[in-house]
Amino acid sequence: MDIPNQSGIGIALFVVGALLFIPSLLWQGGLLTYSILLVAAVLLTTGTYLFGTSGTERPV
Repeated sequence: MDIPNQSGIGIALFVVGALLFIPSLLWQGGLLTYSILLVAAVLLTTGTYLFGTSGTERPV
């Protein structure tokens, strides 16, 4: 299965962003937790965008 470069980067960012949400379940509150959640949200959004626009057809 051939995965285009942009799609592969999008999948990787999505997975890393999803994994970064796990510390928020362990640590309740604090600046570090909120910073991790912010980074996770940005990575998930960027990964979803890259994966969604990697095809040749119109993105949904």
